[in-house]
Amino acid sequence: MRKVAAEVLYASGDPLSAASLFEQVAKKLPKDRAVVVGLVASYAALNRAGDARRSAALLPDEIDVRLALAWSELVAIGGDRERGARLVDEVAADPELARSRERIAMHKVLEAIATPDDRDLVRSKLGDAERHAGSVRPADRAFLGYLDGVALREAGMVELANLGSR
Repeated sequence: MRKVAAEVLYASGDPLSAASLFEQVAKKLPKDRAVVVGLVASYAALNRAGDARRSAALLPDEIDVRLALAWSELVAIGGDRERGARLVDEVAADPELARSRERIAMHKVLEAIATPDDRDLVRSKLGDAERHAGSVRPADRAFLGYLDGVALREAGMVELANLGSR
C-alpha cells in the first residue's frame, strides 16, 4: 500500500513525501525496481544527489535506475556532471534502452543536458527526444518538457527555455 501511495505522491508532484514512503518500502523490498527507481527519482527531484547515489546502489544495473541517477548527477545541486555524462554514455549501449520510447526520449534529453557547449547538438538531441516522446503518457511528456527546459537553459538558450520551444 505504501508503494502505491509513494508512486501517487511522486506523480502528483510531492517528491519529499514520496521519498519518505519509498525509503520505508525499500527497507522491506530493496530489490523492487519500481521502488528503487521512484526513490532515486524522488531524490533527484529534491536535489539530493548523494541520497540518489546511495539508493541507486540497490539496483545499479537497472536501466531506469541509471537514467534517474544520470538525471540527478547532471541536474541536481551537488551532482557530478562528469559522472552523469559517463552514465548517459554507458546507458546508450544498454539493449534495454531501445525497449521503451520513454527511455529513449529521456536518454536523448539527458544527452542534450550533458553537452551544453554544442547548441546544434543540443537542438538535435532535443528533436530526437521529441520524435520519441510523441506517444508517451502526459505525465512523462511533462517531465521530458522540464528536462528539455533544463537542456536549453544549460546551453544558454534561456529565451527558448522560457518559451517552452526550440
